[in-house]
Amino acid sequence: MAAIPAIELKNITKTFGPKVIANKNVCLTANRGEILSILGENGSGKTTLMNMIAGIYYPDDGQIFIDGEEVSIASPNDAFDYKIGMIHQHFKLVDVFTATENIVLGLNEKPYNLKNFAEKIRQISNQYGFTIDPNQKIYDMSVSEKQTVEIIKVLYRGADILILDEPTAVLTPQETQKLFDILRRMRDDGKCIIIITHKLHEVLSLSDRVSVLRKGEYVGTVNTCDTNESELTEMMVGKKVALNIDRSEPKDPVDRLEVQHISCINRQGATVLDDISFTARSGEILGIAGIAGSGQRELLEAIAGLQKLTKGDIYYHNPKTGQVDDLRNKTPMQIRELGVRLSFVPEDRLGMGLVGNMDIVDNMMLRSYRRGKGLFLHRKEPKDLADRIIHDLEVVTPSASTPVRRLSGGNVQKVLVGREIAAAPKVLMTAYPVRGLDINSSYTIYNLLNEQKEKGTAVIFVGEDLDVLLELCDRILVIGSGKITGLVDARTATKEQIGLLMTKSEAMDTAEGGKADGE
Repeated sequence: MAAIPAIELKNITKTFGPKVIANKNVCLTANRGEILSILGENGSGKTTLMNMIAGIYYPDDGQIFIDGEEVSIASPNDAFDYKIGMIHQHFKLVDVFTATENIVLGLNEKPYNLKNFAEKIRQISNQYGFTIDPNQKIYDMSVSEKQTVEIIKVLYRGADILILDEPTAVLTPQETQKLFDILRRMRDDGKCIIIITHKLHEVLSLSDRVSVLRKGEYVGTVNTCDTNESELTEMMVGKKVALNIDRSEPKDPVDRLEVQHISCINRQGATVLDDISFTARSGEILGIAGIAGSGQRELLEAIAGLQKLTKGDIYYHNPKTGQVDDLRNKTPMQIRELGVRLSFVPEDRLGMGLVGNMDIVDNMMLRSYRRGKGLFLHRKEPKDLADRIIHDLEVVTPSASTPVRRLSGGNVQKVLVGREIAAAPKVLMTAYPVRGLDINSSYTIYNLLNEQKEKGTAVIFVGEDLDVLLELCDRILVIGSGKITGLVDARTATKEQIGLLMTKSEAMDTAEGGKADGE
């Protein structure tokens, strides 16, 4: 039986300003009753292309066909009229509303009866296997439950073409598998599912076909059963890429950082870290796994002196002096000068130590200006460092004098991570360093972290991809709701084991923690 095209794109072109060509003459077809994955490097035009289908952007040229009929999609409302729904990576929900209120928000439903709306939501949930309480407030929901609300919201509006942008970025393996089962049911129900993702193993396990973009242009489409990770990567990058992380054994590891029973509360008075203890060692990579918002950020900020502790101690074993420094009594600047550095990649990459209006060279100087003598600043060393980062990390920029705000998010990220690594820290804490990066750039970062490990640096790595954590790290600390739920050997642990620990609500008892740590 021939596939039935749900949506066809013919020669779609989209530009931003006179120089940036996001998409150029892209032709692509997505069929009913299939899951189509869209792959490409950062800046390849994946999200821009999907945003045109969803009515967020309007193409400069080309045609869009729905069920064989040419259409004009000028707004998200137009997209809904054509039964197209997009689930964005960053949820668009009102926290103080219930699931039902969020799902019907903006609809002209009459009579306005929340009880009837909730019953319809339950029917949709039962049809596809969702688990959701229509009356639950958004702020009481887990990440996967919020995602469920977003999916039901477009289904409630009648969508049968669904676009999901990085849907598994913050899900546990168990939650990911549940989502995949639901998407397969939708596919079997005749819906057209389009997924943007960087995770090749998920593409191969879920999708029916894969379409690849490179530098805004369409490269090709292959059947998933006929391809593999190496072929897909070569299609994306245009050359062969080694998809393996060479994890070396730690050499003469010694304690570098001791975290002892620390706790802290946020501005709202809620406990975000609860009796956390662990040791980071030189020459090893300690991974930290957990569902988004489990305390990862607060933990690293506490070590860096940016988060006030309510109890506990943090000690740094200084290799230069041989002394043990109490970091709790030091300022963030003093902690950095000791060699403990934090590289955190948030959603807003310009929010953690980079100034958007300053160029790359000046952003390098932000970390070195105190070392200068006299009234004048010397730009040669920061300029050399900026050029080296641009070359080594393949930062796409006209020059080192380009303002950082003009770079893409992924390239801003490379500048941020590169600057911290270049400082040759003794303890390097890096959170989500490959968030949103394409596979080629991601492996460049992994190799740089391994180089730091081999130089004797104690690396603390907070990541979202459990496959990477297992392949890159030596030990993995798992936290949930601000508590330690496990500490495992990355060489013997499994994704399923870590996924269960990520969802464990109670901290391990002291005996378990000591056994897992092996200290």
